[in-house]
Amino acid sequence: MVFNFLQFNILLVLVFGTSAAYVYSFLSNVTDEHALLSFKHSITDDPLRALVSWNSSSQFCHWTGVTCSRRRQRVTSLNLSSLHLVGTLSPHIGNLSFLRTLYLYQNNFHGLIPNEIGRLLRLRQLNLYSNSFQGVFPVNLSQCVDIRNISMRANHLEGKLPADFSSWSKLEGFDLSVNNFTRSISPSIGNLSSLCILSLGRNNLVGRIPFEVSHLAKLEILELSINRLSGMVPLQLYNSSFLNIVSLNLNELEGTFPTDLSFTVPKLQVFGVSKNRFSGQLPPSIVNASNLLKLDITGNNFIGPIPNNLGSLLNLQLLGLGQNRLGENMQPDDLSFFSSLVNCTHLWRLGLFESGLRGELPKSIVNFSNAMEEMYLYDNQIYGSIPREIGKLVNMIILDLHKNLLTGSIPESVGTLSKLSLLNLSENNISGAIPTSICNVTQLFYLNLMNNTLQGSIPAQLFNSATLEQFSIAYNRLTGVIPDEIVFSSHFLKLDLYQNLLTGPLPSNIGRFKQLVGLDVSYNKLTGDIPATLDGCLMLEALYMAGNHFQGKIPSSFKALKNLAILDLSNNDISGSIPSFFDDFQMEFLNLSHNKLGGQVSKRGLFSNVSAFSIIGNLELCGGVQALHLSTCSVKVSRNKKKPFALRVILILVLVPLGILLACLAFIFYRRQNSKELNGPIPGFEDSQYPKLSYQNLLLATNGFSADNLLGEGRYSSVYKGVLESVEHTVAVKVLNVEIHGANKTFLAECETLRNIRHRNLIKIITACSSIDHKGNAFKALVFEFMTNGSVDNWLHPSPSYQGNERNLTLLQRLNIAIDVALGVDYLHHHGHSSIIHSDIKPSNILLDENFVAHIGDFGLARFSFATSDANPAHMSSTGIRGTVGYVPPEYGMCGEISAEGDVYSYGILLLEMFSGKRPTESSISMNNDKDLHDYVRKTLPQRVMDIVDPRIVPYQEEHGSNVNQPYSRAVIEVCLASIFEVGILCSEENPRKRINVSVAIRLLNVARDKLLQSSQ
Repeated sequence: MVFNFLQFNILLVLVFGTSAAYVYSFLSNVTDEHALLSFKHSITDDPLRALVSWNSSSQFCHWTGVTCSRRRQRVTSLNLSSLHLVGTLSPHIGNLSFLRTLYLYQNNFHGLIPNEIGRLLRLRQLNLYSNSFQGVFPVNLSQCVDIRNISMRANHLEGKLPADFSSWSKLEGFDLSVNNFTRSISPSIGNLSSLCILSLGRNNLVGRIPFEVSHLAKLEILELSINRLSGMVPLQLYNSSFLNIVSLNLNELEGTFPTDLSFTVPKLQVFGVSKNRFSGQLPPSIVNASNLLKLDITGNNFIGPIPNNLGSLLNLQLLGLGQNRLGENMQPDDLSFFSSLVNCTHLWRLGLFESGLRGELPKSIVNFSNAMEEMYLYDNQIYGSIPREIGKLVNMIILDLHKNLLTGSIPESVGTLSKLSLLNLSENNISGAIPTSICNVTQLFYLNLMNNTLQGSIPAQLFNSATLEQFSIAYNRLTGVIPDEIVFSSHFLKLDLYQNLLTGPLPSNIGRFKQLVGLDVSYNKLTGDIPATLDGCLMLEALYMAGNHFQGKIPSSFKALKNLAILDLSNNDISGSIPSFFDDFQMEFLNLSHNKLGGQVSKRGLFSNVSAFSIIGNLELCGGVQALHLSTCSVKVSRNKKKPFALRVILILVLVPLGILLACLAFIFYRRQNSKELNGPIPGFEDSQYPKLSYQNLLLATNGFSADNLLGEGRYSSVYKGVLESVEHTVAVKVLNVEIHGANKTFLAECETLRNIRHRNLIKIITACSSIDHKGNAFKALVFEFMTNGSVDNWLHPSPSYQGNERNLTLLQRLNIAIDVALGVDYLHHHGHSSIIHSDIKPSNILLDENFVAHIGDFGLARFSFATSDANPAHMSSTGIRGTVGYVPPEYGMCGEISAEGDVYSYGILLLEMFSGKRPTESSISMNNDKDLHDYVRKTLPQRVMDIVDPRIVPYQEEHGSNVNQPYSRAVIEVCLASIFEVGILCSEENPRKRINVSVAIRLLNVARDKLLQSSQ
């Protein structure tokens, strides 16, 4: 009986104990579910509908992104990365007490990181990379003692770094780069004994690198670039046996390399300390880092000699030693280290510019690996000749040897460098003729041979190149005529033939240089009249023709050259009068001195400012402003007799009332005609190719203009998705808000524009509808082809109307889109029936079809531009600022004319936004003391291009070289992005005269794309 009673008691304990555990588990599960629902409640936008499953219809462990433990059914992992979620991070996240992994990277979370996150005591992985979190680092996170990785990169965090790291002994990865942290790095960071990655670059950190960093025995990546750190790097840091990447660029660090301990780190692959204050010699022990891929010490105070054993770094890909004082302590003819670099079979970039190197150019450079693509040896004291075998470097893209002491001739073998894009041999003592073989370099776009002693004539074959854009042979001894074939290379941007011995006339067909920005033929022996065909060079900003024997008059066709900033016709034999159209030119300087000009000098416009022009040495000129001290012009008295006073009174009394009457009649007639047009058919859409659709048709197609079908809203209209029943065709219906003032004007402008254009990269209109709705109100709509992937804006900055999928736009996709848009703009400006100015190029007006082909849409602000005899055909009048803030060119704000250059500016800003990921109106730009997005990007080029690129293009893993499956190397991506950003900068120059033509942008972007595609083959 006792035994049975004892069993009974035990049974009761087991039952009630199990029940209590069950109840506790149930209550805990409820806590987790409530925490997740609070998290969802803080999300204001879920464009991919990722959290649709987060409801009571299923158990929370089956919700998207949620992982639970098997036994207790507690949330252990929350992974909602790259879902474009918008909102704040709920403090209830701290109630997920079993959470080990929290991945929220690449979303649009903002606000503070709640301190409640420190209650996640089991947390091991925390990744909040690429959001918009603000405020300070969460102090309570120090309680998470089991944490392994923390990544809060690319947010807007500020303030101090954590003061005490002692609780994170298990931390392996710590990335707070691309934020706004200030102050210094705490010495307690040395307590992170398990740390492998320390990335704090692109902040505002000051002070020294703590000595305690050298205690991090497992450290593999140290990234502290672009701060304001100073002082010496702890020498013991170089003894780490795990260190793989050291990047300390652009700080104020100083000190020398230790000769006995330097680079004993066997795994080091990247070592970058450029733009600091290091000094001393580069020790031979550097080769102990036998796995080095990149060594960049550019822009310091290192002195020579350069170690002769660098060739032992067999894996070296990039060697940057430029902008140092390497010439000091070196023997005058000691460039023998070049020979050792022959062993570096992967070396593709060599930078030794501005280093004071002295000695003969080694012949061994021709034995460099075929991997060599870029060689920068400019601004040194290197003498000798260019080796004849230079053509062996078949993959060379950039060869820059300018500002040295080179002699001899240009080798014929340079013509075998088929991939060469830039060749700069200027400011040397090179003689001989320009080799005709250079015409075989079909990708050459920059050729600079100025300031040498070249002789002979200009090879006509040179201008067969379809890519050559900048060519300078100034300060040489070239003779003969300028070949007529020069116009075959119609893509020139700058052509400099200054100070040679060229004779004959300037080719009459030179007007084919449609993109030419600068032309200098000064101080030669050219003769004949100034070609009137120069008016075809509409982009011309600087024209120098001084010091020749030009004669005749200044062509009247010059009035078309409205972009001219500098015109120098001095020291010629030009006669006639000064054309009156110069009065209206906005030029920096006009030089007409020492010619044979005569007649009256104007006092208006340009000629009212004596510092803007020079006319000295023209003895027959008169008049002008008093400061010129010219003689007074003789006045011719008119002999016409004045009409009798009575006759003039009669004419006034008759003609004035008659004119008023006619004006009134014309106004009445216009109002009646305009009223008919508003209620009648839309002009241009009566053709059978445009289907007739009524209000009822569109009402049914859009499900009654349902909010579920709404794609987007603007000031003048709303756009709905619809399906036309007659053809089962998906369309986009743009419904005009007729109550808004100016809406009807934009509707008519868009109708007029769209019926005149047809191009692959412009939105295709299906038809237009002008009707009456059920309430008798006016109804106007445009029906377009539906774009499956929505707008570029929704890919760059996800919004509720985002229609794309969850894939990010890759580098190649963005580049293809950029080229598509440029092609569309080029068609509007130059290839339609008349020039069309879009006036609102921006990401939300660029639409993507199912194949991600870009189409320019929204022509509500578009205007036609008609050429006249007195105006540049690229310009037309404007009555106010048109477009969207951030994309509007600055001249529009100063009552400037609407122009093709304005569209180019907007396109340039679009380009910068697409590849930086930043809107032009983002507050973070002004916080960095940058005037605008143009200024923000320009300051980083070309060395720091990766600092401003959209992080989604080059993810974190790629930046540290661990993603081996990428189709392009980081080096190729860096070069490509630099080219793209440079195009954006050239397009968005503040001065419209300095902006490149959109066709030039297309060509430059195609070159960048070709290089990118070739690198993946």
